[in-house]
Amino acid sequence: MTHRVRAVARSIRISPYKARLVCNLVKGMRAEEALDALRFTPKKAARYVEKLIRSAMANAENNYGLSPADLYVVDIRADDGPRYKRVRFAARGRVRPILKRTTHLTVVLEEQASE
Repeated sequence: MTHRVRAVARSIRISPYKARLVCNLVKGMRAEEALDALRFTPKKAARYVEKLIRSAMANAENNYGLSPADLYVVDIRADDGPRYKRVRFAARGRVRPILKRTTHLTVVLEEQASE
């Protein structure tokens, strides 16, 4: 029986668009290969995604007794989180809105039969 293991990180202070660039890089990879790829990816989101995959691997090992070597990334998503609304003062007494976006990251790992 295969188990699907999930890990979620909520309200990460990075734009979902920027996080999706990194998520699409590791989708479908083996978990350990994904960690190697993320270690050398020079993007801020790579740190968050790497930490989340490590968390999901630990969940799989502790809760289901799965081997980390047999896990692969089935699904990884970067969804919109809440937005912090700020203002920047502009000319002639006006203000301009600034939206500081956040992301909810979700990773799902599944065991693949070892060969």
